[in-house]
Amino acid sequence: MLNVSSLTPAQLRACLDGPGLDFQTGPFVNRLHSNIPHLASGLALLYGDYPLRAAGGFADFHLNLSQPGGLRRWWRPQVRFEQDGRHPFKPLPVTQAQPFCEWMMNWCVSNRAHGYLVIHAAVVEKNGRGIILPAPPGSGKSTLCAALACRGWRLLSDELTLVRHGDGMLVPVPRPISLKNRSIDVIREFAPEAVFGSVVHGTMKGTVGLLRPPAASVHRAGELAAPHAIVFPQWEPDAPAVLEPTPRARLFMRVADNAFNYTLLGAQGFATLAGLAERSAGYTFKYSKLDEAMTIFDALAGNAP
Repeated sequence: MLNVSSLTPAQLRACLDGPGLDFQTGPFVNRLHSNIPHLASGLALLYGDYPLRAAGGFADFHLNLSQPGGLRRWWRPQVRFEQDGRHPFKPLPVTQAQPFCEWMMNWCVSNRAHGYLVIHAAVVEKNGRGIILPAPPGSGKSTLCAALACRGWRLLSDELTLVRHGDGMLVPVPRPISLKNRSIDVIREFAPEAVFGSVVHGTMKGTVGLLRPPAASVHRAGELAAPHAIVFPQWEPDAPAVLEPTPRARLFMRVADNAFNYTLLGAQGFATLAGLAERSAGYTFKYSKLDEAMTIFDALAGNAP
Protein backbone atom coordinates (compact mmCIF):
# COMPACT_ATOMS: atom_id res chain seq x y z
CA MET A 1 0.00 0.00 0.00
CA LEU A 2 1.32 3.43 -0.94
CA ASN A 3 1.69 6.07 1.73
CA VAL A 4 2.22 9.83 1.71
CA SER A 5 6.02 9.43 1.68
CA SER A 6 5.67 7.58 -1.66
CA LEU A 7 4.95 10.94 -3.32
CA THR A 8 7.71 13.28 -4.45
CA PRO A 9 7.38 16.88 -3.23
CA ALA A 10 6.15 17.89 -6.69
CA GLN A 11 3.56 15.07 -6.75
CA LEU A 12 2.34 15.99 -3.27
CA ARG A 13 1.87 19.65 -4.24
CA ALA A 14 0.12 18.59 -7.46
CA CYS A 15 -2.37 16.50 -5.46
CA LEU A 16 -3.06 19.32 -3.02
CA ASP A 17 -3.45 21.88 -5.82
CA GLY A 18 -5.52 19.54 -8.02
CA PRO A 19 -7.84 16.66 -7.15
CA GLY A 20 -6.85 16.69 -3.49
CA LEU A 21 -4.68 14.49 -1.30
CA ASP A 22 -6.70 11.48 -0.14
CA PHE A 23 -5.15 9.89 2.94
CA GLN A 24 -6.43 7.78 5.81
CA THR A 25 -6.31 8.54 9.52
CA GLY A 26 -7.76 5.63 11.48
CA PRO A 27 -11.29 4.93 10.19
CA PHE A 28 -11.51 8.21 8.24
CA VAL A 29 -10.49 9.19 4.72
CA ASN A 30 -9.57 12.86 4.39
CA ARG A 31 -9.48 14.77 1.11
CA LEU A 32 -7.31 17.83 1.55
CA HIS A 33 -6.84 20.70 -0.90
CA SER A 34 -4.35 23.50 -0.30
CA ASN A 35 -2.28 26.03 -2.25
CA ILE A 36 0.08 26.74 0.67
CA PRO A 37 3.61 25.42 -0.05
CA HIS A 38 4.81 25.07 3.54
CA LEU A 39 1.70 23.05 4.43
CA ALA A 40 2.74 20.50 1.80
CA SER A 41 6.21 20.14 3.31
CA GLY A 42 4.72 19.84 6.80
CA LEU A 43 2.40 17.07 5.65
CA ALA A 44 5.31 15.22 4.05
CA LEU A 45 7.19 15.27 7.36
CA LEU A 46 4.34 14.56 9.79
CA TYR A 47 2.13 12.30 7.65
CA GLY A 48 4.70 10.34 5.67
CA ASP A 49 3.59 6.98 7.13
CA TYR A 50 -0.13 7.45 6.44
CA PRO A 51 -1.77 5.38 3.69
CA LEU A 52 -2.95 7.05 0.51
CA ARG A 53 -6.38 6.38 -0.95
CA ALA A 54 -7.35 6.53 -4.62
CA ALA A 55 -8.25 10.04 -5.76
CA GLY A 56 -11.92 10.55 -6.46
CA GLY A 57 -13.17 7.79 -4.17
CA PHE A 58 -15.27 8.24 -1.07
CA ALA A 59 -13.89 10.64 1.53
CA ASP A 60 -15.35 11.23 4.98
CA PHE A 61 -14.05 14.77 5.26
CA HIS A 62 -13.43 17.33 2.50
CA LEU A 63 -11.07 20.07 3.66
CA ASN A 64 -9.67 23.08 1.86
CA LEU A 65 -7.05 25.31 3.44
CA SER A 66 -6.22 28.10 1.03
CA GLN A 67 -4.38 31.37 0.92
CA PRO A 68 -6.60 34.06 -0.67
CA GLY A 69 -5.27 35.88 -3.75
CA GLY A 70 -5.12 39.59 -4.45
CA LEU A 71 -3.53 42.10 -2.09
CA ARG A 72 -4.32 39.90 0.91
CA ARG A 73 -1.74 37.42 -0.35
CA TRP A 74 0.99 39.97 0.32
CA TRP A 75 -0.46 42.17 3.07
CA ARG A 76 -1.04 40.13 6.24
CA PRO A 77 -1.34 36.83 4.34
CA GLN A 78 -3.96 34.50 5.75
CA VAL A 79 -5.18 30.92 5.52
CA ARG A 80 -8.88 30.19 5.45
CA PHE A 81 -10.66 26.91 6.02
CA GLU A 82 -13.49 25.61 3.86
CA GLN A 83 -15.38 22.41 4.58
CA ASP A 84 -18.11 21.21 2.22
CA GLY A 85 -18.47 24.71 0.80
CA ARG A 86 -18.77 26.44 4.19
CA HIS A 87 -16.35 28.69 6.09
CA PRO A 88 -17.11 27.92 9.75
CA PHE A 89 -14.07 29.73 11.18
CA LYS A 90 -12.34 33.04 10.73
CA PRO A 91 -9.06 33.08 8.74
CA LEU A 92 -5.74 32.84 10.58
CA PRO A 93 -2.24 34.06 9.66
CA VAL A 94 -0.83 31.82 6.94
CA THR A 95 2.10 30.89 9.18
CA GLN A 96 -0.42 28.93 11.29
CA ALA A 97 -1.61 26.73 8.42
CA GLN A 98 -0.22 23.47 9.87
CA PRO A 99 -1.79 23.69 13.35
CA PHE A 100 -4.96 25.10 11.74
CA CYS A 101 -5.14 21.95 9.61
CA GLU A 102 -4.88 19.78 12.72
CA TRP A 103 -7.54 21.74 14.58
CA MET A 104 -9.90 21.47 11.63
CA MET A 105 -9.38 17.72 11.32
CA ASN A 106 -10.23 17.41 15.02
CA TRP A 107 -13.29 19.59 14.47
CA CYS A 108 -14.52 17.36 11.67
CA VAL A 109 -14.29 14.24 13.82
CA SER A 110 -15.81 15.77 16.95
CA ASN A 111 -18.72 17.26 14.98
CA ARG A 112 -19.43 14.47 12.47
CA ALA A 113 -18.27 11.09 13.80
CA HIS A 114 -21.43 10.19 15.71
CA GLY A 115 -20.99 6.53 14.94
CA TYR A 116 -18.78 6.70 18.04
CA LEU A 117 -18.90 8.27 21.46
CA VAL A 118 -16.22 10.97 21.04
CA ILE A 119 -14.37 11.99 24.19
CA HIS A 120 -11.92 14.87 24.50
CA ALA A 121 -9.09 12.67 25.71
CA ALA A 122 -5.77 11.19 24.75
CA VAL A 123 -5.66 7.41 24.53
CA VAL A 124 -2.72 4.98 24.48
CA GLU A 125 -2.34 1.21 24.67
CA LYS A 126 0.22 -1.32 25.85
CA ASN A 127 -0.05 -5.07 26.40
CA GLY A 128 -3.63 -4.92 25.16
CA ARG A 129 -4.65 -2.40 27.82
CA GLY A 130 -6.10 0.89 26.61
CA ILE A 131 -5.63 3.89 28.89
CA ILE A 132 -7.85 6.95 28.33
CA LEU A 133 -6.56 10.35 29.50
CA PRO A 134 -9.32 12.99 29.64
CA ALA A 135 -8.26 16.41 30.85
CA PRO A 136 -8.69 20.14 30.17
CA PRO A 137 -5.94 22.27 28.57
CA GLY A 138 -2.99 22.86 30.87
CA SER A 139 -3.28 19.53 32.69
CA GLY A 140 -0.25 17.96 31.02
CA LYS A 141 -2.37 15.47 29.07
CA SER A 142 -0.60 15.85 25.72
CA THR A 143 2.83 15.98 27.35
CA LEU A 144 2.14 12.73 29.18
CA CYS A 145 0.68 11.17 26.01
CA ALA A 146 3.76 12.19 23.99
CA ALA A 147 6.12 10.76 26.61
CA LEU A 148 4.25 7.46 26.64
CA ALA A 149 4.27 7.29 22.82
CA CYS A 150 8.03 7.90 22.86
CA ARG A 151 8.49 5.06 25.37
CA GLY A 152 6.82 2.33 23.38
CA TRP A 153 3.13 2.82 24.07
CA ARG A 154 0.84 2.65 21.05
CA LEU A 155 -0.70 6.03 20.27
CA LEU A 156 -4.40 5.89 19.47
CA SER A 157 -4.90 9.66 19.74
CA ASP A 158 -3.66 12.62 21.73
CA GLU A 159 -6.98 14.46 21.43
CA LEU A 160 -9.99 12.30 20.52
CA THR A 161 -10.98 8.98 22.07
CA LEU A 162 -13.47 7.11 19.87
CA VAL A 163 -15.57 4.50 21.70
CA ARG A 164 -17.48 2.14 19.42
CA HIS A 165 -21.14 1.63 20.19
CA GLY A 166 -22.19 -1.89 21.02
CA ASP A 167 -18.93 -3.44 22.19
CA GLY A 168 -17.19 -0.39 23.71
CA MET A 169 -13.90 -0.97 21.90
CA LEU A 170 -11.51 1.94 21.36
CA VAL A 171 -10.98 2.92 17.72
CA PRO A 172 -7.54 4.38 16.91
CA VAL A 173 -7.22 7.65 15.05
CA PRO A 174 -3.49 8.40 15.54
CA ARG A 175 -2.28 11.77 14.29
CA PRO A 176 0.54 14.17 15.18
CA ILE A 177 0.63 15.11 18.86
CA SER A 178 0.05 18.81 19.49
CA LEU A 179 2.37 20.18 22.17
CA LYS A 180 2.30 23.73 23.45
CA ASN A 181 4.74 26.18 24.97
CA ARG A 182 7.09 24.66 27.58
CA SER A 183 5.91 21.11 26.75
CA ILE A 184 7.79 21.21 23.45
CA ASP A 185 11.16 21.57 25.16
CA VAL A 186 10.16 19.06 27.86
CA ILE A 187 9.58 16.34 25.27
CA ARG A 188 12.67 17.30 23.25
CA GLU A 189 14.73 16.79 26.40
CA PHE A 190 12.88 13.62 27.39
CA ALA A 191 13.04 12.05 23.91
CA PRO A 192 15.81 13.64 21.78
CA GLU A 193 14.90 11.32 18.88
CA ALA A 194 11.37 12.77 18.61
CA VAL A 195 10.61 14.43 15.27
CA PHE A 196 8.82 17.78 15.30
CA GLY A 197 7.41 19.86 12.48
CA SER A 198 8.03 23.59 12.40
CA VAL A 199 7.25 25.26 15.71
CA VAL A 200 4.61 27.98 15.26
CA HIS A 201 4.48 31.01 17.56
CA GLY A 202 1.64 33.41 18.34
CA THR A 203 -1.34 31.07 17.89
CA MET A 204 -4.48 31.31 20.02
CA LYS A 205 -2.94 28.45 22.05
CA GLY A 206 0.51 30.02 22.29
CA THR A 207 3.52 28.31 20.74
CA VAL A 208 2.57 25.02 19.06
CA GLY A 209 4.80 22.15 17.95
CA LEU A 210 3.47 19.02 16.23
CA LEU A 211 5.20 15.74 17.08
CA ARG A 212 5.32 13.08 14.37
CA PRO A 213 3.52 9.95 15.64
CA PRO A 214 5.39 6.65 15.87
CA ALA A 215 5.24 4.74 12.58
CA ALA A 216 4.15 1.58 14.40
CA SER A 217 1.09 3.39 15.79
CA VAL A 218 0.11 4.57 12.31
CA HIS A 219 0.60 1.10 10.81
CA ARG A 220 -1.59 -0.46 13.55
CA ALA A 221 -4.40 2.07 13.20
CA GLY A 222 -6.76 -0.71 12.11
CA GLU A 223 -6.32 -2.61 15.40
CA LEU A 224 -8.91 -1.85 18.06
CA ALA A 225 -8.00 -1.66 21.75
CA ALA A 226 -9.94 -2.74 24.83
CA PRO A 227 -10.40 -0.09 27.54
CA HIS A 228 -8.62 -0.85 30.78
CA ALA A 229 -8.41 2.41 32.74
CA ILE A 230 -9.48 6.06 32.61
CA VAL A 231 -6.88 8.34 34.19
CA PHE A 232 -7.38 12.06 34.79
CA PRO A 233 -3.87 13.56 34.77
CA GLN A 234 -2.82 16.82 36.38
CA TRP A 235 0.71 18.17 36.22
CA GLU A 236 1.78 20.07 39.35
CA PRO A 237 5.24 21.55 39.98
CA ASP A 238 7.37 19.36 42.26
CA ALA A 239 4.47 16.98 42.96
CA PRO A 240 5.34 13.30 43.50
CA ALA A 241 3.59 10.90 41.13
CA VAL A 242 0.41 9.72 42.86
CA LEU A 243 -2.35 7.56 41.37
CA GLU A 244 -5.61 7.57 43.32
CA PRO A 245 -8.82 5.61 42.58
CA THR A 246 -11.96 7.45 41.42
CA PRO A 247 -15.41 6.13 42.40
CA ARG A 248 -17.30 4.67 39.44
CA ALA A 249 -20.23 7.12 39.66
CA ARG A 250 -17.83 10.05 39.71
CA LEU A 251 -15.91 8.49 36.83
CA PHE A 252 -19.06 8.35 34.69
CA MET A 253 -19.89 12.02 35.26
CA ARG A 254 -16.35 13.24 34.67
CA VAL A 255 -16.09 11.38 31.36
CA ALA A 256 -19.53 12.66 30.32
CA ASP A 257 -18.29 16.21 30.97
CA ASN A 258 -15.43 15.56 28.54
CA ALA A 259 -17.52 13.95 25.77
CA PHE A 260 -18.33 15.99 22.66
CA ASN A 261 -21.49 14.16 21.63
CA TYR A 262 -22.77 12.40 24.75
CA THR A 263 -25.94 14.53 24.94
CA LEU A 264 -26.56 14.40 21.20
CA LEU A 265 -26.41 10.59 21.19
CA GLY A 266 -29.12 10.28 23.84
CA ALA A 267 -29.78 6.76 25.08
CA GLN A 268 -27.06 5.33 22.85
CA GLY A 269 -24.50 7.69 24.36
CA PHE A 270 -25.59 6.75 27.88
CA ALA A 271 -25.32 3.04 27.13
CA THR A 272 -21.86 3.40 25.53
CA LEU A 273 -20.51 5.53 28.35
CA ALA A 274 -22.02 3.29 31.03
CA GLY A 275 -20.35 0.27 29.44
CA LEU A 276 -17.03 2.12 29.25
CA ALA A 277 -17.21 3.14 32.93
CA GLU A 278 -18.14 -0.42 33.92
CA ARG A 279 -15.16 -1.94 32.10
CA SER A 280 -12.56 0.64 33.17
CA ALA A 281 -10.82 1.39 36.44
CA GLY A 282 -10.84 5.12 37.23
CA TYR A 283 -8.01 7.20 38.66
CA THR A 284 -6.77 10.71 39.22
CA PHE A 285 -3.06 11.14 38.66
CA LYS A 286 -0.81 13.97 39.83
CA TYR A 287 2.75 14.17 38.62
CA SER A 288 5.65 16.47 37.87
CA LYS A 289 8.37 14.13 36.56
CA LEU A 290 7.85 12.10 33.41
CA ASP A 291 10.17 9.27 34.45
CA GLU A 292 8.06 8.68 37.57
CA ALA A 293 4.92 8.78 35.42
CA MET A 294 6.37 6.15 33.08
CA THR A 295 6.91 3.74 36.00
CA ILE A 296 3.32 4.08 37.18
CA PHE A 297 1.86 3.69 33.70
CA ASP A 298 4.00 0.63 33.01
CA ALA A 299 2.48 -0.90 36.15
CA LEU A 300 -1.00 -0.07 34.80
CA ALA A 301 -0.04 -1.91 31.61
CA GLY A 302 0.85 -4.99 33.64
CA ASN A 303 4.63 -4.57 33.45
CA ALA A 304 6.65 -5.41 36.53
CA PRO A 305 8.08 -2.31 38.25
